Amino acid sequence: MIVDLRLVAARVARGDDAAFRQIVEHTRAPMYRLAARLVGDLAEAEDALQEAFVDAYRALREGRYDGRSKVETWLYRIVTNACLDALRRRRDTPREASTEPRFDGLVSAEARVALRELDALLAALPPQERAALVLVAVEGLPAKEAAAALGCSEGAVEQRLVRARAALRARQIEKEAPHV
Repeated sequence: MIVDLRLVAARVARGDDAAFRQIVEHTRAPMYRLAARLVGDLAEAEDALQEAFVDAYRALREGRYDGRSKVETWLYRIVTNACLDALRRRRDTPREASTEPRFDGLVSAEARVALRELDALLAALPPQERAALVLVAVEGLPAKEAAAALGCSEGAVEQRLVRARAALRARQIEKEAPHV
């Protein structure tokens, strides 16, 4: 069943609080995947996603979604911002040992290992470069949608991608170089 999320968002804006559940149900999986890839920690991703959905609900109720972009693109921006905030908090405060996610049974051991490997690769990137790379190279968003999600121009997204890829190549070369 195809759901027109713009119509659902309009219902939420008019006071139909129950309609927000449709938005969450329709977008939860890709938004959680994005959050997990951006922060590299499943529990932190869950927290960032919950924060993002609360922010989205408030924004809809306050009329701050204008309908010019797809609801999914708008949510990508909110989730990305919540994740960037989480990364800043992580940088500014000592990080406790990671706990297992509360999404019992939904994440396989292979997915956890892959997420750790991806996080290790992306950890050295500045948050904005990491976000651009995840949105475009991992999530498959076109540069235009990634720009909307990041609140910048397409050119800025392309520039961040070039810098991120160069940093990853340099890291790979460094890793492969013989140690003397």
